[in-house]
Amino acid sequence: MNDQTEQQILELHKAGKYEAAFNLLVNKYSRQIYWQIRRMVLSHDDANDVLQNTFIKVWGAFADFHGDSKISTWLYRIAANESLTFLNSQRAKYIADPLDLEDIMIQNLQADPYFDGDEAQLKLQKAIAQLPEKQRMVFNMKYYDEMKYEDMSEVLGTSVGALKASYHIAVQKIENYIKMQEIEK
Repeated sequence: MNDQTEQQILELHKAGKYEAAFNLLVNKYSRQIYWQIRRMVLSHDDANDVLQNTFIKVWGAFADFHGDSKISTWLYRIAANESLTFLNSQRAKYIADPLDLEDIMIQNLQADPYFDGDEAQLKLQKAIAQLPEKQRMVFNMKYYDEMKYEDMSEVLGTSVGALKASYHIAVQKIENYIKMQEIEK
């Protein structure tokens, strides 16, 4: 998101025009945040629910935002936490199920009328779903959002070096998963 939009939001915020600032924030960031969430939870309906929860949290804390970080970083952090909270609640819900959560998520993705990916995209999503949640988040932020490691570090509270290593390992795991799928054919 451009710095001009962030500046407009901050100016409205500082002027106490929280509703106008929040509306601009939602209009400018909802699509970007939706896709960050969607890549974690996979389902369109679940992503919409998590997005709504994210903006409810943002609204509740918006008046207290001090500008210590960029707005986009703050939003990503809240969305990341809401995504992890959702996944943990789903994991608890399916703990007794013989299928693990990732398999259920992939099945839901395949049945999702909003998923329009081809077979290659589905393979990639299956490979990404096998990653641990934090590693999946790092991969998605770098691969899809082209986020800088420094920004990811602010969002996730992890060192740049650890993030680079996590991304590298995630790429290796994805490549290995896809290779194994090809061998099993």
